Amino acid sequence: MFRRVSVPLATAVLLTGSAAAPVLASATPHSPPSVEADAGVSAKAVSAKAGSMKAGETVKLKKSKYGKILVDGKGRTLYLFEKDKRNKSDCKDDCATAWPPMTVKNKARAGKGVMKSELKTVKRDKGAKQVTYHGHPLYRFEEDRKPGQTNGQGVDQFGAKWYVVDAKGKAVLHERKDGSPDPGEGDGGY
Repeated sequence: MFRRVSVPLATAVLLTGSAAAPVLASATPHSPPSVEADAGVSAKAVSAKAGSMKAGETVKLKKSKYGKILVDGKGRTLYLFEKDKRNKSDCKDDCATAWPPMTVKNKARAGKGVMKSELKTVKRDKGAKQVTYHGHPLYRFEEDRKPGQTNGQGVDQFGAKWYVVDAKGKAVLHERKDGSPDPGEGDGGY
């Protein structure tokens, strides 16, 4: 059987020698430490996690070699698929693996330069909410390994071409600003 023993805080800190000491020291004599502190999670970490979730749900504009294009809150390029119908994705199964849809739990947030009125969500077959802009479902490209990459521009896969999206919600069809052709031209993208 265990017996409860009252030990002064200073003695407890000396006896345990644990990292919990700063957490216990922050509690008042008659109040328990907070749940966050008890679990070893700081308020700053909780706030950072919430901020990163919000960042992932944000659509914003970023300068690129194609002009200003849509990216997610983490700077990953967003694409439209020419085969899609207005507010309806035609990218499923293997397509959705290569071109992951941008999905959100609730709704997407409009970053600077993005028209909030054009930012919506539609339900995918399995119930996920996919972000749309100007009626185009938005996707990322699995071969874009870092923020700002546009390896999917002009690629012809799964029955149509993929393009980065401008501030008006239109596909960017022109060549890169440096004059070189789009990377997807010529070989069909396979």
